[in-house]
Amino acid sequence: MEQTITTVLFDFDGTVFDTVEGITKSIQYALHKHGRDAELEELRCFAGPPLVDKFMEVYGVLREEAEELVTDFRERYVPIGVYESSPFPGIQELLETLRAAGKKTAIATSKPQALAELLLERAKLRDIFDVVVGSGGGVNNDAKWQIVTRAMKLCGSKPENCVLVGDTKYDVEGAKKCGIPCIGVRWGYAAEGELEATGAAAMVETPKELAVLLCGMREE
Repeated sequence: MEQTITTVLFDFDGTVFDTVEGITKSIQYALHKHGRDAELEELRCFAGPPLVDKFMEVYGVLREEAEELVTDFRERYVPIGVYESSPFPGIQELLETLRAAGKKTAIATSKPQALAELLLERAKLRDIFDVVVGSGGGVNNDAKWQIVTRAMKLCGSKPENCVLVGDTKYDVEGAKKCGIPCIGVRWGYAAEGELEATGAAAMVETPKELAVLLCGMREE
């Protein structure tokens, strides 16, 4: 990349952690309580974005019902679904490589911050990140650009020295609004061509490829 990148911000769901099982099962649970049925595969789009907005977009419900659906989602997700997840293979090695290269690392996620912190602690990854920023109030409905802005500020980093790594159009759009590039990862939950169409600065297939891109390493 042309910029001098000193701070790497990461989305969480679909980028650092594979959380799709717990999220889709909990979305399915919430929909069932509202008399709606859906297959798990068609609910993958709910992994990562602000849930209130996503319920409104996908099902055409008003904000009030969308907020009720999120409440019902959390009824299953907090005690059960949050634990149906694990880091993607190669993520720990990627993070260790970035830190060894002197780069700051941060989480910038729409996921409630407490849940992101919990999962990172359980996976023994929390100490690899300088900063973890998520949505407050237990609901993942903060705009991505707001979260990215807070993360950059806490890192003490300027936009020209930052990059966001993410797996959906929401990451690309949020990064653009903050004046930073977004590298898209293909191991996440985006629809085919979604990241390219939204304007991702680059695409990577694996964490190793991302390390090569960000650190100028030679790929073995």
